[in-house]
Amino acid sequence: MMICSMCSRNGKGRFFTKIITFGVLWALVIYSLYQFRSITIDVPVPHLNSRLLLQKRLDPLTRHAESTTESNDLEPFIDKSPNLSEDMLIDDIQKRMPNLPIIYWNKNKNKPMGSNNTCARFPSMFDLEFNNIYWQTLRTSNGTFQLFGAYLDNRPNNRLGPTVRILGMIDRIEANVTTYCQFWFDNKKDPVMAKTFEYKYIWYKKWGNYKHGIYQPYLIACILPPKFKDQIPQSVSLVEKQCDNATNNLRIIYEKPKVKKDFAVCVKGLDFLHEDLSVRLVEWIELLNLLGADKVFFYELHVHPNISKVLKHYEQEGKIHVTPINLAGGQPNAPSFQHLYLTKKTNQKRQNELIPYNDCFYKHMYEYKYIILLDIDEVIMPLEGTTWKGLMDKVLHKALSTNKEERASYNVRNVYFLDDLMHDHGWFKDIPKYMHMLQHVYRTKNFTKPGQYVKCFHNTDKVLTLHNHFPLSCIGSGCTSYAIETVDAQLHHYRADCVKTLKKTCEEFRKTRVMDTTIWKFKDPLVNRVTKTLRTLGFFANSETNSSIRKR
Repeated sequence: MMICSMCSRNGKGRFFTKIITFGVLWALVIYSLYQFRSITIDVPVPHLNSRLLLQKRLDPLTRHAESTTESNDLEPFIDKSPNLSEDMLIDDIQKRMPNLPIIYWNKNKNKPMGSNNTCARFPSMFDLEFNNIYWQTLRTSNGTFQLFGAYLDNRPNNRLGPTVRILGMIDRIEANVTTYCQFWFDNKKDPVMAKTFEYKYIWYKKWGNYKHGIYQPYLIACILPPKFKDQIPQSVSLVEKQCDNATNNLRIIYEKPKVKKDFAVCVKGLDFLHEDLSVRLVEWIELLNLLGADKVFFYELHVHPNISKVLKHYEQEGKIHVTPINLAGGQPNAPSFQHLYLTKKTNQKRQNELIPYNDCFYKHMYEYKYIILLDIDEVIMPLEGTTWKGLMDKVLHKALSTNKEERASYNVRNVYFLDDLMHDHGWFKDIPKYMHMLQHVYRTKNFTKPGQYVKCFHNTDKVLTLHNHFPLSCIGSGCTSYAIETVDAQLHHYRADCVKTLKKTCEEFRKTRVMDTTIWKFKDPLVNRVTKTLRTLGFFANSETNSSIRKR
């Protein structure tokens, strides 16, 4: 019995061994067949280009080309401009960073400049401490300074005499640290020293954010010593001690043409990364041009690609100028996150806006009689006539009849042209729908209160520092402002809703609305200009659209 049992076990073992062996052999056969099928066999085929077949097999990138000749003739579009020479590179840097004295430094970089080998040396551009591209840093025993621009102020009304004003932000609410300006002149190897005269705070503490640690906007003044009052310094460094080797060096901007033009518009940093306002921007720029704005100076944070296209177009035409800008210190500058920050941190947003406003004013105060700060949904509209020049001639006559001295500003009252005031009435068929301002001619009957949410013609001979709505400080006789009567002009404000602080009042505004077609006096030239520009920039989908527009 025992022997039979063992025989039975051996029989079963041999049976399983055969099954396993058969399975392995079968797997090898299948694998061999698969490998055999994957081998490519080149067989000459009559009337076919075997060279082309080989190319198609070996080069998957060109397998869809009809011939090698066709692919060889393709020429990618790339920029084949020659590399910039060092001098050309310096010029390019100066255009991109107007506050950097790169040309002056390049001219003097091999000269020994400074009080001596260790004291107040002229800083190399490579040794400056930059912050967020456009800012330069000074660290003191009582606060950190982020410096943005420097300007020579020798206006007749400036009682200090020739003064260099430095625009920047300091993380202190009361900047009481003693600092000095190191002025650098042409043909002079050592700096001229001047103690800082004042820190002008460009903010009211009652508005909020009045605490240390938050960057606050300031205009810093250094008076040129009497011996040098008739000379123009090329750059300035701000230091805590006179002998310090500076970590900042700003080009002093001073451009004074022989004749002043009338009007320029300054626009704070554009923050429209995800909002395509390009078509409305075209209408706005063209309307300002019709009103008499010689140039619009934009500052740009982050914008939609279509807005960039519009800005580049008008910059090439010479109607606008765009200056890139960002936020100082540790504030966020990443796209989208910066927008969220400025949306949630309203006071920081307002304080940061004061930098481009005041930079724009000081850069162009010698070029223009009046600087106007506007958002791209605002227009100062004369009720009679079609130009700001005609308006201001009338306003000055009225203002001087009551006071013989010119005012620091001439303010215009705000009235809302809200989107939903118009929608109940449908579209005006003889005006293209894309003409937002021409279509929206229903406004609130009541204006905002006098002095609230106004916009001004700022007198460049008198203003010292600017806020969005009015001057904060002035030179000469102080910040006098003349209120332009609403029968002469009004500030058209095109919005979806009133500003947040007027929510309750806005409900009352909506109850009384009137039709105001003052803007229609610009209808024909404005429609023609906007349509031509949009067509040039490719905003219309096809020729059929273009022909329908021409028929209008």
